[in-house]
Amino acid sequence: MSRLHPTAVIFSGFFLLGNLIILWGMLLPDMAKALNMAPAISGVFFSLMSVGTIVGAIIGGKYVQRFHFLRLFAFLAITESILLSLLSAVSNWQLLLPLIVLVGLTYSVMFTIGHTLIARLFANKRAAMMGLMDFMFSLGTLTAPLWVVMLYWVLDDWRWPIRIIALCLLFVGLYSWQVARMQPVLAGRSHSGGKSLSYITVLRQPIFLLLLLVMVGYGAAEWGQGNWFVSYAVDGLGYQAEDARLLLAWFTGGMVLSRLGFALLLRWLSSAQLMLLLGAFTVAGAFVVKLSNGSELLALGNLLLGLGVGGLFPLMLSTAMDLDSDNGPVLSGIASIGSSIGFQFAGLLTGVWAQQAGIAQAFWLIPLASIWLFGCLWLFQRRLGRA
Repeated sequence: MSRLHPTAVIFSGFFLLGNLIILWGMLLPDMAKALNMAPAISGVFFSLMSVGTIVGAIIGGKYVQRFHFLRLFAFLAITESILLSLLSAVSNWQLLLPLIVLVGLTYSVMFTIGHTLIARLFANKRAAMMGLMDFMFSLGTLTAPLWVVMLYWVLDDWRWPIRIIALCLLFVGLYSWQVARMQPVLAGRSHSGGKSLSYITVLRQPIFLLLLLVMVGYGAAEWGQGNWFVSYAVDGLGYQAEDARLLLAWFTGGMVLSRLGFALLLRWLSSAQLMLLLGAFTVAGAFVVKLSNGSELLALGNLLLGLGVGGLFPLMLSTAMDLDSDNGPVLSGIASIGSSIGFQFAGLLTGVWAQQAGIAQAFWLIPLASIWLFGCLWLFQRRLGRA
């Protein structure tokens, strides 16, 4: 059977999820103004989305293999579409918070299904295909600032970008359901026989515990930058919102290039060497962004940071799955949980810190997260050498 249609479902879904996840940071200033959200509430907003993502990763990693992958993906895409439609209609921030928990949960289970299914369909070229899948995710984060800026020329309302993503997810959900009917075996349950998998058993292995710690730093660096850079550039550096969104596109563009090209570098570098190289780019980019004010240096720093963090998720996850492919859903869940913890930490702490000292000071969290990330990568690559 052809793998084209299941792959197209996941790739298109990941493209939309990339748009969705970066959307909140771009819309936050307008959302906060319209809904009277203080900086601390904005931090709670990101924190609750991360809580939903963590819960979704735990549920997904443990139970998705019990279901038909594409039918479940279709159900979740349609559910996400409904949740986003409701969220776009809220008139106060109190209603926003429970909805964003459910949005994060649904997104996270879809993310786990995508990684599990692609890793299963392309076991012989797992790293390359997972890199392409996450490239589609990053392509979504790259295009989102561009089309949101153009949409604002016509509709200056934070609700419309969310509604457009909701409509697109509805179409992907219907497409996924149709593919599941056409090819019920190829994209069905995993080979585990529908049994639940155990996180505790996997995390008892030091290398997979280090995977979790790496992903904490990764989540804090990537999503801290993605969600707070526009606010930092506008409120901390005095840029116009449109200019700040375009500068963020250098970050998402670097992620696209990294995820598209990291697998090629594996021809000349080992996985461990490439991890450290990407980690070094992350640290350099984070400090260039924080210590700069001019648009050229901010663009360069964003590009370096994107090049660093972009390829890390598929590289780390494919490396882990090569060590233990039977526990693929759990490993995907661990990676998502770790990045979500980092996301939550960056979102909440930055919001509280900004409330007390301003966003210009609070944005130091991104360089600090990049240092944590590089240290954990160094420990992971040493353990990988032993494995």
